[in-house]
Amino acid sequence: MSSSQPFITSSPIVAGPRRKSKFTFKHLSLLSQSSTSCPLRVVAHIDLDAFYAQCEMIRLGVAEDQPLAVQQWQGLIAVNYPARSFGLNRFIAIPEAKKLCPQLIMQHVATWREGDDKWAYRPDSSKSINTDKVSLDPYRLQSRRILAMIKETLPPAPLQKVEKASIDEVFLDLSEHVHSILLERYPELAGPPPYDDPLENLPQPPSTVLDWKADALVDLDSSQTEDDDPDWDDIVMLIGSEIVRDVRKAIREKLKYTCSAGIARNKMMAKLGSGYKKPNSQTVVRNRAVQHFLSDFKFTKIRNLGGKLGEQVVSAFGTDQLTELLTVSLDQLKAKVGDDTGTWLYGVIRGEDTSEINPRTQIKSMLSAKSFRPSINSTDQAEKWLRIFVADIYARLVEEGVVENKRRPKTVNLHHRQGGQTRSKQLPIPSGRRIDEGSLLDLAKTLLGQVIVDGRAWPCANLSLSVGGFEDGVTGNRGIGGFLVRGDEAKTVNSAQRLQNGHDSTDEEFGPRKRRKVADDPNIRRFFSKSESTGEYEDFDADSGFQTPEHNDATDPGHQQSSKPEQDDRPKEQELHQQQLETYFCKACQKSIPRIEEAEHQDWHFAKDLENEDRHQTGSDTIARPNSHSVVRSKRGGSGTMRPGRGGKPQTGQKKLAFS
Repeated sequence: MSSSQPFITSSPIVAGPRRKSKFTFKHLSLLSQSSTSCPLRVVAHIDLDAFYAQCEMIRLGVAEDQPLAVQQWQGLIAVNYPARSFGLNRFIAIPEAKKLCPQLIMQHVATWREGDDKWAYRPDSSKSINTDKVSLDPYRLQSRRILAMIKETLPPAPLQKVEKASIDEVFLDLSEHVHSILLERYPELAGPPPYDDPLENLPQPPSTVLDWKADALVDLDSSQTEDDDPDWDDIVMLIGSEIVRDVRKAIREKLKYTCSAGIARNKMMAKLGSGYKKPNSQTVVRNRAVQHFLSDFKFTKIRNLGGKLGEQVVSAFGTDQLTELLTVSLDQLKAKVGDDTGTWLYGVIRGEDTSEINPRTQIKSMLSAKSFRPSINSTDQAEKWLRIFVADIYARLVEEGVVENKRRPKTVNLHHRQGGQTRSKQLPIPSGRRIDEGSLLDLAKTLLGQVIVDGRAWPCANLSLSVGGFEDGVTGNRGIGGFLVRGDEAKTVNSAQRLQNGHDSTDEEFGPRKRRKVADDPNIRRFFSKSESTGEYEDFDADSGFQTPEHNDATDPGHQQSSKPEQDDRPKEQELHQQQLETYFCKACQKSIPRIEEAEHQDWHFAKDLENEDRHQTGSDTIARPNSHSVVRSKRGGSGTMRPGRGGKPQTGQKKLAFS
């Protein structure tokens, strides 16, 4: 039915107002926010089918119905679905696997070997356990390709929310994406709620048969039937299944991989759904089918209940059946496993899960490890393996963008197991240095040396090296040379700046300005030139403490240089010229002095008075004043200002003024 058609009731016989949905406008708003508490939430889990085996099938170009297993040393780590039809699994020994399926292809994983700069597939790998180390890099590369294809198929953020759960599985929060499609198909939902009340119920969806195509639908709970009218939770699940179907189709057509998927209201249910019908299918777990779906599971199959916690619950209640655990009250669960765990368990077995989709897909650490059989017993042996570890990790760092400084780790860690004891050592990776194999190997050897110094390093049963604490590197920085212009380029820039300021490039008056020297300033030059009255200005500058512009101090108001743009200089010069016209009469000299030179002129008289007093005193080590305070000179960049000091001696770091 077209989305433009009006909502209709499920039965044309029933009269009266249209029925309402059990969901509200607030729920619709929460859907657009990808809220974990929204009952209309849509989450998908995509799981590659026998991923390692598929990688080898595609690499080798074997037929899809060809039985194949991935071998690591003398065991199997992956078995494709054609081989599983013969009863093979990962726990079967290789001789038995060949007996059950004579046509089975067994492909050993790639390995690292000392001296290699890249992993390789080798015909003798299964016999080289003492010299080689397993590499899963081929599968990591394919995993990145698939993840990129998923992101390419989905709309960009914020509609796209993808979490890489492992090398062969991802979670998708489709809520916001589904919301946008929902409003396109059903524009009636886009308007404000009646009475502006978000708690108003949504109108009932159109009564129509939902086309689930080839999806595996979980049967509804016993209280529900397929004849019941669908509600908006069914509609959003249908839209979500369409999105996932397109993603799986893109992966299949462009990369040749098959995958299975589960679509449900949260991560837990979606993950259970993806494994329900394998391979190459998707399962939809509608809200109305959750209890029926869970009734077939042992609760130990649920995430976080397969380990010690699951064993604790089984021991406490004597069962691993989920349906039997449903009869246990919340208080009983809390009493047996604790308040927090009991509350969580009570919700999980009823299909409740508020875990968020974490869109961060970047790795947090890299590990390269080896278990030794027999154990190694020397530093030379350990360093040989460290070289292999470093080559392995560095190759992955290059793919992660460490050469371009896109991402880099902050720490390197060494784990060493001797007997039943495992020791760990850690060092920071210098942030200012480029990461390469040599620097990583030096850090690894240093850590190994720390383990050896602690004692009891041999025999070593397991050794591993890891890097972690990844952070985004700073890119796009330029060296200082990038900010400098030289030669003709500099002339062009200067000319352009002069023209921009309204000055002609040929006008020397407004050429590049420098700090004026004393001799270049006509006012200062006139002040320090020979005066008709005294003839002493020239000598005074040497020790007077007055600062020339080369030693400009912002605290000296007589010689401050303007820090404003050049266009402000002309008004200042005009103001300076006006000040020069103003004079004051010096009684000591009986002359008119420019007003701008008043302060300097008075300072000169003050200095001369001190000099005269000093000449009338014999055997004195200080320049005395009538008040017995010495005039001292503050040491400041080779020059300073005169100020009285306490007592008869210069202060530390100061010297006596001398006038001659």
